[in-house]
Amino acid sequence: MSGAAQRVLVTGATGSIGRATVAALLQRGHDVVAVVRPGAAARAALPAACQVREADVLDATALAREGLRGERFDAWVSCLASRTGEPADAWAVDHRVHQQLLGLARGHGVRHAVLLSALCVQKPRLAFQHAKLAFEAELQASGLRFSIVRPTAFFKSLSGQLARVQAGKPFLVFGDGRLTACKPISDRDLADYLAGCLDDPARHDRVLPIGGPGPAITPRDQAAVLERLLGRPVRVKAVPVALLDAIAGALAVVGRVLPPLRAKAELARIGRYYATESMLVWDPARGAYDAQATPEHGRDTLQAHYARVLRGEVGDDRREHAVF
Repeated sequence: MSGAAQRVLVTGATGSIGRATVAALLQRGHDVVAVVRPGAAARAALPAACQVREADVLDATALAREGLRGERFDAWVSCLASRTGEPADAWAVDHRVHQQLLGLARGHGVRHAVLLSALCVQKPRLAFQHAKLAFEAELQASGLRFSIVRPTAFFKSLSGQLARVQAGKPFLVFGDGRLTACKPISDRDLADYLAGCLDDPARHDRVLPIGGPGPAITPRDQAAVLERLLGRPVRVKAVPVALLDAIAGALAVVGRVLPPLRAKAELARIGRYYATESMLVWDPARGAYDAQATPEHGRDTLQAHYARVLRGEVGDDRREHAVF
């Protein structure tokens, strides 16, 4: 579905999802202006058809002066997110920067805001989840048309162990390797979904969980996929969840004395969360995750992505999101 061309402001355009979203918007005929951090434009390799402007996203005055420049926009698409998930970073970027951008967007004619959020906010226990939810609530109350997109796991977040498995090391799982499941979605398919929010009334004024093509896959399933692609057995090593609890607990205690370790404790809690919570729609009535209720979009599969990584066609773009 494709509607009339719109002038679209994009933030968070230099990440892999942001770059793909810019491309998807351009493909649909939209006029795209991407506001990026100073020095990021050269590294981002954004399409020539996209107008790129550098501005400090933490500085509202700079954003207005160097980013929006007093011009009018029809829509704002944000793929911006904190880099680490640590509390200070999360509240600065996932909440405060978005809050500032929302005010600027309203003052520059924006009628529709598309926000890339995360499915994990449906069971919030971490600082970045609460920061995202706080802004989601403000966006919904803003009077703008909104589309809040909550994707499941990304391909890149499930690719961290490929190099170690290629080197003959075991594939690590937590618990029995079946504690969690997800419907991972590629950058390209997620970008197509985000861009489509501008044209599809069914995605307006809604919170939108979205995954890639099913079925849902567990860590054990991921190891089995790698076995098929490599043509040899892949050893699986189970890591007790209690070990993660012990690490997080120890860092929290030491962090009371050594403040720099508080951030490490939060990162340990983030790791523990993703080791034990599925990235599927949560059914509060049943107290369970529901793969069937988790919507699907696109055609890219994790197996095809793994094959491309193993052939050297795709690099590691996890950056701060690396776990292993």
